[in-house]
Amino acid sequence: MDVHSTHTEGPTIPTQTATVAVVGAGLAGLTAARALHLAGVDVLVLEAADRSGGRAMSETTALGSRVDLGGQWIGHDHHRIASLAAELGATQFRMHTTPMPTILDGARRVSLSAPPMLATAGLLLCLEALSHIHPPQRWAAKTVADWLAKVPWRTSRRALELIALTSWTADLDRFSVKAMLKAIRLQGGLRTMLSTTGGAQESLLVEGVGTLVDRLADEMGPRIRLGHRVTSIVRDADGITLSTTAGTIQAAKVVVTVPPPLLNRINFLPSLPTDLIAIATSTYMGSVYKAIAVFDRPFWRDHGTNAQIMVLDSPGIAVFDTSPPDGPGHLCMLVAGPRARALDQLDATSRRETVLGPLVSQLGAELLKPVSWHEKAWHLDDNVGGGYTALPEPGITDAGMPLAFTPVGGIHWAGSESAVDHPGYLDGAIESGTRVAREVLDVLLKQRNEVTPR
Repeated sequence: MDVHSTHTEGPTIPTQTATVAVVGAGLAGLTAARALHLAGVDVLVLEAADRSGGRAMSETTALGSRVDLGGQWIGHDHHRIASLAAELGATQFRMHTTPMPTILDGARRVSLSAPPMLATAGLLLCLEALSHIHPPQRWAAKTVADWLAKVPWRTSRRALELIALTSWTADLDRFSVKAMLKAIRLQGGLRTMLSTTGGAQESLLVEGVGTLVDRLADEMGPRIRLGHRVTSIVRDADGITLSTTAGTIQAAKVVVTVPPPLLNRINFLPSLPTDLIAIATSTYMGSVYKAIAVFDRPFWRDHGTNAQIMVLDSPGIAVFDTSPPDGPGHLCMLVAGPRARALDQLDATSRRETVLGPLVSQLGAELLKPVSWHEKAWHLDDNVGGGYTALPEPGITDAGMPLAFTPVGGIHWAGSESAVDHPGYLDGAIESGTRVAREVLDVLLKQRNEVTPR
């Protein structure tokens, strides 16, 4: 594979050695590295960015609270990340929510009992049912945009588009109906995917998911090497050599956790098998912009106003009240797909006005004066490539997650996309890291037994 690296060269350091080198310091990589380290394995974690976390990232607000600009939710059955949070001393809380969101079309609230919304509910039920059958092959070439174009009601069409964009961050003309149905099935069904209480957006952490990353990274200490973008992985009789932008590492085993489309930036010698190359070349990362407005208190609750909102008009926004139990007020907004990239053309002030403006009719003018503002366009993050996850191009026969990675000559694979349970979620990243650590330990133990005299 070709290498496409824009990382600024760091100081050259001598060749280092480790039993296992982990590529990527996201939750999958940190989980794998921690398990290996606790088992007594000499491990190094190589991260291209100047921070750990990958698709998890927290910031401290002007009021001292923590907000997640990356993955943040803990689903009702996401027991791995819930257990890790408890182990690391983080505080989990139920997100403030209502049974159904408010739907805004311009300044007009759309009744959930209006014919277009009843049609939307009916179409969602049809998708849920279809996700449990084996779809015909032609649906791998039919895109979600093609399907939506046949929905006769504008309001219904726009609501379905916003749900699809927010759920998968895909360009809907590059996302097949087959891939969508498989994603629905693997992610627990639409009710789970779209629900707060009892669903995938049930809980949050007061300290932020980034705090879990920080505490895992602290445990690993100098074993994590930031600013080490891996440019090549060469296998030979002496082991595996990883070339990075800040030095060379020699290892017996390698765990690669980067998102599949970013594998194209690493030159593998010998080349990877064709099925793994196909995974890298036939997937792309979604586009998503996330913003969090911070206020002294969640003032919208003063009069019982619902801040769980779907804004149908451009840019199309999904809004959540992610305020911690004791405050301050956190209002989370997501814009996905091409409309997220359109926001890139605006300056910071215009972006904030574009995102907050449509909410004023529902939440009030106080919304326009946040104490602090936090934003992140994940598709502009060169070390991640986008969010939330890797997506299959239309026409791909085996569309979507979990992506099957078989170990290749001492190279093992992890990452949320490879998880069998909760792929695409933070919980899936932890599952994959735990699985790959066990996989590597089993191989190391077998090799040790083979060379130990009996």
